[in-house]
Amino acid sequence: MILGFIGTGKISYSIITGICNSKIKIEKILVSPRNRTLSQKLSKKFKQVRIAKNNEEIVDKSNWIFLAVTPTVGQKIISKLRFKTKQTIISLISTITLPDLKKMIKVKANIIRAIPLPPIALKKGPIPIYPPNKKIKAFFDQIGSTIEIKNEKLSKNFWSISGMMASYYEILNVMSNWLVKKGIKRLDAQKYLTTLFLALSEDAVANSKKQLKLLVKESQTPKGLNEQGLKEMRKKKVFKSITDTLNVVNKRLNR
Repeated sequence: MILGFIGTGKISYSIITGICNSKIKIEKILVSPRNRTLSQKLSKKFKQVRIAKNNEEIVDKSNWIFLAVTPTVGQKIISKLRFKTKQTIISLISTITLPDLKKMIKVKANIIRAIPLPPIALKKGPIPIYPPNKKIKAFFDQIGSTIEIKNEKLSKNFWSISGMMASYYEILNVMSNWLVKKGIKRLDAQKYLTTLFLALSEDAVANSKKQLKLLVKESQTPKGLNEQGLKEMRKKKVFKSITDTLNVVNKRLNR
């Protein structure tokens, strides 16, 4: 099977890295020439990767095509490409819906929307897909954990959550900077924070059948540091601001 990636940004780079480090059998992976730095890095790192001359070559020669461009670029280029009915097209574009993709692609190809995130490079993380598809699920399950969604409107809620990734890293960055200002070496600060939050996340996954509010309760002791920290953040409406932000992002996706 030949895979093609139209758009060679961070997400494409992460997916291709995950694929090439997995047991997925791929004959060749064609990537866009536009981001020359990432394209060349991939082609040097993995023998399966080839840099295509242009996007049309990717469409002509690939069995599965990943659309990994911004919504603005997607609106400009997708309708100009000559897709085939036997192809599988996996769109990673956040704000272009399935009905709109079908109009732009024109042929009755197999079209799936997916939401992979950078940890897929490590073969970790959830990948929501819509509509459900056995082959796509089996593929993504080898480099992450696939979540099949039966309703596109519901899938937009997952897109909203994916928009909080940078905010999560910024939280780590803020706390790291605080430790540095207190005299901790930056590498030590970052190691402490990243390993701490990794451990907390793994603990949450191990207890994922519980309601998360129970983990909140169990992590506090009366008059302890965690109780104090939680009260302060609630007082400052930090958690309300997260909900407000998700609502704003979701509103954009539902225009």
